[in-house]
Amino acid sequence: MPSVSLSKVHKHISKKRGAMDSMHENSRDARRLRRAGSREERLSHHAGMTLKARQPYMERIQYFHDAVQAVEEPLSDAQLTEMILKCIHRDEEEIAQLKSERRKGRPPTRREELLSQRTETEEKELKTGFWLPDMGDADVLHALKHWNGNWAGLSSVKFIRITHEGVKQASTFPPKGMS
Repeated sequence: MPSVSLSKVHKHISKKRGAMDSMHENSRDARRLRRAGSREERLSHHAGMTLKARQPYMERIQYFHDAVQAVEEPLSDAQLTEMILKCIHRDEEEIAQLKSERRKGRPPTRREELLSQRTETEEKELKTGFWLPDMGDADVLHALKHWNGNWAGLSSVKFIRITHEGVKQASTFPPKGMS
């Protein structure tokens, strides 16, 4: 399969034929164009879904990245738990503001629902094991401080899961289930 991207197929066919509007509906070139177009659409849809699935983890890691900029020493378990709780409840002020702006008897706004839902989800995750970089390790802390913001840049960072009781468990990147 020589050329698969839509632009390459279009360019190749236009060089061969000249005008594109005189093409028969079921010709080989028309089928090639349709296949390339559907492939392009499928790939862009898949890329969008992947980015959407990664977004909560990226926001979480960005929060920890910002939080450890002033930290010099690796964090103890108590400090990690405290930082996790701050991370979980980072939107409480905005939720309270949205509630106060809402008139009495009105349903919550979409933003308020999303923030509350994220807080609840993260609290549930904390009970079973909250996924985060192992900031108790000096090398991981250094790597997290100098993280460039890309998903691929996290492959060298070691991750753990911490429960509410303080039990640490090694985890994988990217997170899969209860790894």
